[in-house]
Amino acid sequence: MASDQPVARATPDDPATVWALAARTGDPDAVDRFVRALHPDVVRYITYLSADRQLADDLAQDTFLRALGSLHRFEGRSSARTWLLSIARRTVVDSLRYAAARPRTADVDDWTTWAERAQPSGLPGFDDGVALLDLLDALPAERREAFVLTQLTGLPYDEAAVAGGCPVGTIRSRVARARATLVELLDEAEGSGAPAAVAA
Repeated sequence: MASDQPVARATPDDPATVWALAARTGDPDAVDRFVRALHPDVVRYITYLSADRQLADDLAQDTFLRALGSLHRFEGRSSARTWLLSIARRTVVDSLRYAAARPRTADVDDWTTWAERAQPSGLPGFDDGVALLDLLDALPAERREAFVLTQLTGLPYDEAAVAGGCPVGTIRSRVARARATLVELLDEAEGSGAPAAVAA
């Protein structure tokens, strides 16, 4: 059955992919380099995709455990980064499904307030970072995912489509809509002092 999904090809000068292929043979140095090279992108992607900053490190660890367990099947048909972000996406989906099946004890994120109070707010960029997180949280999940994949983790659109499990045109459309929404939210925030909610 033919798919309209693109297949990203690994380039020989992609070090993470080279390390992933070397790690298949059990080379501990290659495994370490593979994990170190891609860990920041995985954490960043999971943080925004799951909208749960508290669990991002745990989900990233689970992503790498899954990846290392199936590394012997990685053949380099896509970049290691795309392959790993696809695993990260499935890890987040599994986590959300598991959480939805369990009863919740509280619907308030008190830890977020305490964590923000504990951070030194006078550092350059801190307020901008918090504002960006708030604006991204206001985006619908599909647009946030596409924006994070392409604009924050730097994936090309074709690789973001593979990681997101959708056609390239869909990724482009979601990113364009996310940008337009973020501009509207920034304009509203500057006028009222707080970002408004966004309809899906």
